[in-house]
Amino acid sequence: MSDRPPLDVSVPNAARRYNYLLSGKDNFALDRDSAHRIERFLPAVRVAASQNRKFLHRAVEFLTENGVTQFLDVGAGLPAVVNTHEVAQRINPSARVVYVDNDPIVAAHGRAWLAPPNGVCTAMVEADLRHPATIVNDPDLHAVLDLTKPVGLLLVAVLHYLADGDQPHKVVRQLIDALPVGSWLVVSHGTADLLEPALADGADIVVKQAGIPMALRSRDDIASFLQGLELVDPGLVPVQRWRPGDPVHMVPADTDVGIYGGVACKHE
Repeated sequence: MSDRPPLDVSVPNAARRYNYLLSGKDNFALDRDSAHRIERFLPAVRVAASQNRKFLHRAVEFLTENGVTQFLDVGAGLPAVVNTHEVAQRINPSARVVYVDNDPIVAAHGRAWLAPPNGVCTAMVEADLRHPATIVNDPDLHAVLDLTKPVGLLLVAVLHYLADGDQPHKVVRQLIDALPVGSWLVVSHGTADLLEPALADGADIVVKQAGIPMALRSRDDIASFLQGLELVDPGLVPVQRWRPGDPVHMVPADTDVGIYGGVACKHE
């Protein structure tokens, strides 16, 4: 029996909501309504989504420039403007990427979009982050990635959709343990720590009203996902401040983004 959830378009979906916030068109009215509920509370949520996406791009560029040729992008969501394989292959045309998502609509879009010629070096796997063994044992993944060689594991804006009861720290550890020394972990995660106090106090209520459960963890909780790995400078910081390409005065305020991000290497 599959662990994947049944297709349900009667409730909002995180991937489709994120697609809408990034000005995509692969979303439904319920997804847009969920986004609007968040936007009324946090008017800069589109800025946050955009900055998180830019963080992903910069992290992939950094890893590719440091010799990483394989990427596992878990919770990848719907295709957007400039995706992981496009960033990596712009630097190294032989870079290989496997995308993972548990939503059937995302998987269908991904498989169609990654048809040859992209399909030679890319794949779309339908699997749930809550079941890491299903991901690392998937034959489509092994057709593209060699897990005896370093991999860049991307968990970008996905861990906050796992409740504490899903044992997210154990999940991350199992994924890291399946990868060899020299692999990397890229994490971004929503937090209430960076919001204005009045907004932080109401964040959980707004998340509930928006219909998509999220765990807005503290910086210390997020840092524990990276335990045992070596963080590269500037460490775990608001995503827009992780090696920004823009001048400091052009970087959005922390209170407008509310997402921590970091990149770390597995040395042992």
